[in-house]
Amino acid sequence: MTTAACPDLEQAPADVAATPPDDGCADCLAAGHHDWVHLRLCLTCGHIGCCDSSPGRHATAHYEATGHPVIRSYQPGEDWRWCFVHESMG
Repeated sequence: MTTAACPDLEQAPADVAATPPDDGCADCLAAGHHDWVHLRLCLTCGHIGCCDSSPGRHATAHYEATGHPVIRSYQPGEDWRWCFVHESMG
């Protein structure tokens, strides 16, 4: 992990509207599962996916499928962001 300036983090918005606006992992909910650990918000399109500690790892799967580089924690009280491309936190 690096803390150097990341162009993707610098260009990403601080927040976007969740699509769909929901309080769960979109892919887990579509499959009828509710076993996620933490949620992540894609700052490109608003997709909500579960973290890598969750069985589905849908936030990472979304990045791998779309190339959308930056996510934000979707947990109450957390506002950190992560760039998959540069493995940078901001």
